[in-house]
Amino acid sequence: MELSSILKPEAVRVLSAASSKKRLFQEIGDVAAGALGLDAQTVVDSLLERESLGPTGVGHGVALPHARLSGLDTVAGVFVMLEKPIDFGSVDRQPVDLAFALFAPEEAGVEHLKALALVSRTLRDTSVCAKLRANPDPVKLYAILTTGQSVQAA
Repeated sequence: MELSSILKPEAVRVLSAASSKKRLFQEIGDVAAGALGLDAQTVVDSLLERESLGPTGVGHGVALPHARLSGLDTVAGVFVMLEKPIDFGSVDRQPVDLAFALFAPEEAGVEHLKALALVSRTLRDTSVCAKLRANPDPVKLYAILTTGQSVQAA
């Protein structure tokens, strides 16, 4: 599995207006609606429901919100970089500026876990995160994400 099979170029954005976790989820819902054809409110509700089980902020300014959605055929993602970091309730209490939202079909089992592991591995790489933070352009962000993981796999 490669990030390029999960993430479309049009699902990568730089956000300036997200001021809270809920607002971030609304922005992700809008991106998912436009880029993936998902219902924005369903995305927001699913992310909030999953987040109620425990925060998906994994530390070092990174969050991996995720949800299972009915009507989805394959695992898909949305990546956003925030111009202004927000409190996310992360394990290390650091504000989040990089978020990779992952959506999987309701019946997806191993595929969902593999995708989550791949995204997590990619965003745990401090050099990848440094490159992302230094290039606030969606085209460059997509290139960094989709080429960074193939280098790691080699």
